[in-house]
Amino acid sequence: MYVGKESVAKPVAQICDRVWLSIAEKRLRPGTRLKEEELAEIFAVSRARVRQALSILEGDGLVTIVANRGAFVSEPTIHEARDVFHVRKLIEERIVERLIDRVTKDDISRLKAHLDEERSAAERADTSACIRLSGGFHVLLAELCGSPFLFTVLRDLVSRSSLITAMYRVAREHYCGPDDHEGLIEAIRNRDADRAKTAMRQHLEHVEAELNLEEDPPVVRDLRHALSVN
Repeated sequence: MYVGKESVAKPVAQICDRVWLSIAEKRLRPGTRLKEEELAEIFAVSRARVRQALSILEGDGLVTIVANRGAFVSEPTIHEARDVFHVRKLIEERIVERLIDRVTKDDISRLKAHLDEERSAAERADTSACIRLSGGFHVLLAELCGSPFLFTVLRDLVSRSSLITAMYRVAREHYCGPDDHEGLIEAIRNRDADRAKTAMRQHLEHVEAELNLEEDPPVVRDLRHALSVN
């Protein structure tokens, strides 16, 4: 599911989910105009629902709304991309540090169950599920650490990272794999804070290293095609 706000009407959440996933799968390009009337037709909802979804996506940095022009998929700069990953490293190191102080057997069980879902999705080559689950793993860590503030910040950073990855990654398909996540779970289970923080930092550095932060993004694709269900 879309990693943004959950307390919204189901049709609105579905729009957010599809837009976010289409960005993460590199089908919906930065700079694409998101026309209210076209989105309303695609999702068979009112324009009021579309506006609500766009407002949520704007709050998470995925959409930019320009007065008298409409809504567009945001276009983060190279500097913004680097800033997001810099902040993620700091935030996520703190998250695992907090989690280690309070982690329970049930928490480890939830993390392992999530990891099993990631592996299952990878085995059946379900790219959409892989993308959702890989981002969801980091959000789950934030949820379990017991800090509503860190959870909110990290959830938004994961959404922004999906847009940055869609914009700057050379390869079409990408998700941070379950092997790195397994190592993180093991370090957290052993309450090894130094190892967990190092593993998290290296994991995010690897993801960032796979981005091409030197070139302009590719051209925009058709909205209806980008939001189609495979």
